[in-house]
Amino acid sequence: MIQFFAPDLLSTGQLPPDESRHCAKVLRHKAGDEICVVDGAGRRYTCRILDPDPRGTQLEILSFEEIPTHWGASVTLVVAPTKNMDRMEWMTEKAVEMGVDRIIPVLCDHSERKVVKTERLVNIAVSAMKQSLKTTLPEVLPLTPFSRMLEIVGSDTSQKFMGYCDARYPRLPLITQYQPGSDATLLIGPEGDFSPAEVEMAVDTGFVPVTFGLSRLRTETAAIVALDTIHLLNYQKECAG
Repeated sequence: MIQFFAPDLLSTGQLPPDESRHCAKVLRHKAGDEICVVDGAGRRYTCRILDPDPRGTQLEILSFEEIPTHWGASVTLVVAPTKNMDRMEWMTEKAVEMGVDRIIPVLCDHSERKVVKTERLVNIAVSAMKQSLKTTLPEVLPLTPFSRMLEIVGSDTSQKFMGYCDARYPRLPLITQYQPGSDATLLIGPEGDFSPAEVEMAVDTGFVPVTFGLSRLRTETAAIVALDTIHLLNYQKECAG
């Protein structure tokens, strides 16, 4: 199945230009063809092409269905961008394929990368959403200073976990601390780890220091392992009834 993305489908009745070009010029769809369109807000539409214009393919909506996220709980992934941006982009792609509700790139004291092209990450998230047949596009925030990030997530009711290398605080395995079915916020630091001040601020905001296993992991690997742990525990709970 090929999915197209049109966040404003209900108001415009057409695909945006980039999706229209792919539909009409690359895939060569014709008038009368039926296609699947998602809006990024949890709905998948079956549409008939009225006019395959590469500048704005006109559609008729035949039906739609609401498709909730399969992981059941809201998951926020807060990650200090890696020095090599390719790794951050890879992480974004895989996180969306697995299932995530919000991605917050965070600027830390030891961050080597201090500039992030948010639009680029959003485009990667859109592609991953379509490829993995999801209908909900995660929110991708701009690069956010650490203190501001704590303000954003500090007032929510999610379980908050912080993965880092320093043993100043006792660290417990994430797999034993997460309560399946609960919303979760996962905080992953930069290559140079969090500063002592950041660790204290996070703990004061309710973050629990955790580990993701016995190996020392790169930033992007730790993010995916943490996210996968949350999904596996929720899936186990669902299977157990």
